[in-house]
Amino acid sequence: MTGLLAALVLVAVLAVVVVWVASPDRRARLSAGRQAALPPRERALLADAVAAARWTPAHDEVDGRTRVLLRRSYTGLDGLPVLLEERVFTDFPADDPAWEARFTEAMAGARFRCTYLNNEEHGA
Repeated sequence: MTGLLAALVLVAVLAVVVVWVASPDRRARLSAGRQAALPPRERALLADAVAAARWTPAHDEVDGRTRVLLRRSYTGLDGLPVLLEERVFTDFPADDPAWEARFTEAMAGARFRCTYLNNEEHGA
């Protein structure tokens, strides 16, 4: 009788393990960390979008300093911008008395640099 009870418990434990391993919810959780491969059409669209990425000037303020940035981005498959690269063109104190003049000059320089980088990558 004890042997039969032990065999039933063993079969029940094995059944639970098999159900747990094969559960779709567990597989979904395991693959959640990995990005699913795109179908060929979307892969081609994404490759074209990345190839058409453009440099644009931008600015922000971090730790009391104004940063003028060069950003390389493209439009993603969902229509939202995707940032590929960001470079700091220049930075200066945000409370600088000559902030407006420095900002205007830095943004003009960043626009020129973006034009140069875009022409270098995509041709004139």
